[in-house]
Amino acid sequence: MTGRTRTESRMTSTQLKLNPDRFFPTEPKARALARELYQPVRDLPIISPHGHTDPEWFATNERFSNATDLLVKPDHYVLRMLYSQGIQLEELGVAPRGEVSNVDSRDAWRVFAENYYLFRGTPSRIWLDHVFGEVFGIEVALNAETSNHYYDTITAALRTEAYRPRAILDRFNVEFLATTEGALDELKHHEVIKAAGWGHRIVTTFRPDDALDAERPDFAQNLDTLGELTGENTGTWAGYLAALRARRAFFKSMGATATDHGHPTPSTADLPQSDAEALFDKCRTGKASQSECATFRGHMLTEMAQMSLEDGLVMQLHPGSVRNHNPMLFDRFGPDKGADIPRSVDYVGALKPLLDAVGNEPGFTLILFTLDESTYARELAPLAGHYPCLKLGPPWWFHDSPEGMIRFRRQVTETAGFYNTAGFNDDTRALLSIPARHDLARRMDARFLAELVAEHRLSETEAHELMQDLTVNLVRKAYKLDSGSKRRAVAAE
Repeated sequence: MTGRTRTESRMTSTQLKLNPDRFFPTEPKARALARELYQPVRDLPIISPHGHTDPEWFATNERFSNATDLLVKPDHYVLRMLYSQGIQLEELGVAPRGEVSNVDSRDAWRVFAENYYLFRGTPSRIWLDHVFGEVFGIEVALNAETSNHYYDTITAALRTEAYRPRAILDRFNVEFLATTEGALDELKHHEVIKAAGWGHRIVTTFRPDDALDAERPDFAQNLDTLGELTGENTGTWAGYLAALRARRAFFKSMGATATDHGHPTPSTADLPQSDAEALFDKCRTGKASQSECATFRGHMLTEMAQMSLEDGLVMQLHPGSVRNHNPMLFDRFGPDKGADIPRSVDYVGALKPLLDAVGNEPGFTLILFTLDESTYARELAPLAGHYPCLKLGPPWWFHDSPEGMIRFRRQVTETAGFYNTAGFNDDTRALLSIPARHDLARRMDARFLAELVAEHRLSETEAHELMQDLTVNLVRKAYKLDSGSKRRAVAAE
């Protein structure tokens, strides 16, 4: 029986009520402790040092158009679940490449509403219910019967000044937000943001995958563009490295504090200069094998780490995703439609060449993320518990969830402690899910710490200090961020 026919019996409206103790332990003493730990950090500033929101939103500060365009079409979590149940992306208003959707946005929202029950038990349900209740003040649950009420309420709110992108950041006390742009991006939107006086608060992140991955069919063309942007001769190894340094410097001038690398694996290499130069020539001319392209990517991670020593940018590594696993969907609709799948990853052997080269250098920071939870206790926690340069990023993507966060704390803390982690970042494309995700992270940390206090493994004083650290202090330290007031003062000079 399909999702749509099943929803015919799911038409009765119920209340949408977010319990104030949601996600806290069920045991009364631990629940009371979690509540006490959560309250002081509930309204602390949101620091979002890594994400994928669109900088054009903040540059133009234009109103969002309607509920579907804001909450359904760009959300790959929503798309993947509905697609898995046989719902076509076209029904949700997603147009194939080069086409314009002819589906009415209200009709697309109704398809979403009719099938909202599919998200029961998922983090998407948590984030969306938070948005519906806390952001838009809706008090009834979403289903086919309430579809029009939701669509009209959200769309009407989006037409008001309070829901312009910059106003949303103010409303939810977002102190710092980083977007992510490729090495070839001219950062026009960030130039507008900076000119508008928001450059201390909304910055870019340098993601050079488009100029490092020789398996990309447009790699040679990207090298040419890189040369045009920098005035360097990217037909030579020396010119290529100089061009990358120039782009890093430009991104840093636009506020970047970090780089980000979404390689398929964390494999690194540290080749002699002559070997690196010869391999670059093969990659540039399209003569490199798949294995040689992988070696080149690995060597360039080490080059990027060396450059981080020079310019101070924090390095982030997000490996382990098989991108666009469904070629039919990718060919028809393009990337970011929910078809990326995790894979197993080796870190100990893969990172050794890079760590041998720069792992003991003061001032270098590498934040590691994983989609392979089996590596937490076996590899990542021991690595971060030894190398001063390594910090562990929070549960990412498929694991950005209540159970994922608890698994992370349970498997990592005993070996790496709390202070070899990098706080929380939401890594989202969905603007309104930012406060929802940060609230969930704060609640789950309160839950974990309350259990440690209840088991007499921490004192209450230590737990309160840790809540402050996990919420704001660790992320500021990991990404080398000053306080919001200091950044504003520097930007005004």
